[in-house]
Amino acid sequence: MIPGAVLGWDMGAALAMAQALGTDTLIAAELLPEIEAVMVRKLNEQIGEGHG
Repeated sequence: MIPGAVLGWDMGAALAMAQALGTDTLIAAELLPEIEAVMVRKLNEQIGEGHG
């Protein structure tokens, strides 16, 4: 954990949520890391803009 930065998602929780929503967990396991990378990058950009 780093104050003022997002490092990633809890993939166990994300996969559990996908399963609870009825999504194929194999597909979720393939797609979530790509989605996570974009979200982390964008969130950290927004956090950086707020501190600049």
